[in-house]
Amino acid sequence: MLSNTSYNALKSFIWGIANDCLVDVYDLGDYRKIILPMFVIRRLDAVLEEKHEEVIKKKKELINLGVKDNMDAALFQVAGQNFVNKADFTLKDLKGVSRSKTLKDDFIAYLDGFSSNVQVIIDKFHIRNEIERLSQQDRLGMLIEKFVDPKYNFNNKPVLNEDGTVKIEALDNHSMGTLFEEVIRMFNEETNVTDAGRHFTPRDIVELIADLAFIPIQDKIDSTSYRIYDGAAGTGGMLTVGEQRILELARKIDKNVNINLFGQENSDETYAIAKADMLVKGEGIQADNIRFGSTISQDRFAGETFDFMLSNPPFGTAWRSDLKTYGVNKKEEIIDSRFVINYDENPSFSFLPDIGDPQMLFLANNISKMKTETRLGSRIVEVHNGSSLFTGRAGQGASNLRRYFLNKTY
Repeated sequence: MLSNTSYNALKSFIWGIANDCLVDVYDLGDYRKIILPMFVIRRLDAVLEEKHEEVIKKKKELINLGVKDNMDAALFQVAGQNFVNKADFTLKDLKGVSRSKTLKDDFIAYLDGFSSNVQVIIDKFHIRNEIERLSQQDRLGMLIEKFVDPKYNFNNKPVLNEDGTVKIEALDNHSMGTLFEEVIRMFNEETNVTDAGRHFTPRDIVELIADLAFIPIQDKIDSTSYRIYDGAAGTGGMLTVGEQRILELARKIDKNVNINLFGQENSDETYAIAKADMLVKGEGIQADNIRFGSTISQDRFAGETFDFMLSNPPFGTAWRSDLKTYGVNKKEEIIDSRFVINYDENPSFSFLPDIGDPQMLFLANNISKMKTETRLGSRIVEVHNGSSLFTGRAGQGASNLRRYFLNKTY
């Protein structure tokens, strides 16, 4: 994992790019619209740099053979990744382009060169909407030049000295996600913006959650496949650390486990970074398991069950917008089987809490996805604030969920 010194240096560097390149062009509150996507684009670019020339050579060979479409799979193999960029240049190549019109066109071509699974990520950031403005203000070249500074490593592999010692540490996936979240927090603090109910989980807390999930059953881990899920995935840190922890424990007892990760997120920015991190980890198929939408009203994993569910859901923010997605006016009209069940001779036993706080809905969602037929069943580790222990009168949704949860034997 990235050392604190390198982490803080990279954080300061990224923050400095915003102040150096965007002042007098963007309002402070809009800095994130540029810095966050460029951060992710540079990350993907850095991972692909090593094999870029080989990829372009292979692309030209395929074109000469008459293959113009559907070449991504072949190029993935050459790149050694589950994504690729078919443009003839990298960000470092664009650094030397002086004419703004040429740079703008080349940067657009560069973005268009990414494979379709990266286009989904780029589109979530809406960075293409800003290219004309950046170009007209001569800031596009400045941004690119800053992000390709050789003193900073955005790759998941270290930069080595000639003798093989580490010159610049690798930016591992969890540090990437944590750094991304902290940059968002810094932007919000500078502009006095609060993402109501959204909060970022410190690394030590994420590690504690993983320990709580796996250490109590470490002697029961088998050589099999396990499914880990986070319905409030954020940048995917909980999934990444969870996977690392169970793999470590399995190795200690000579078990060979296969881990499949699943997550859902409804924020464009954090969804994009979670999906990008899965691609960078070399898990192209798993990247498809990071899905966009509200876990409350747009369950992308309906009917599925999981072995481990780790989550730090939002709290203290209204989930009224989910009513619209459901197509109802009042929460009492919701008939979602995760939240309204047949229990204790009541066919409409409701877990639906007050409209002002959704965290109990995430717990109910996880409970609905528990396994009952396996040796381990399912384990849920979820962060809540204190209100989950007492909010709601007897017979109301939150109270019903506590009653149901305590009465059931898991």
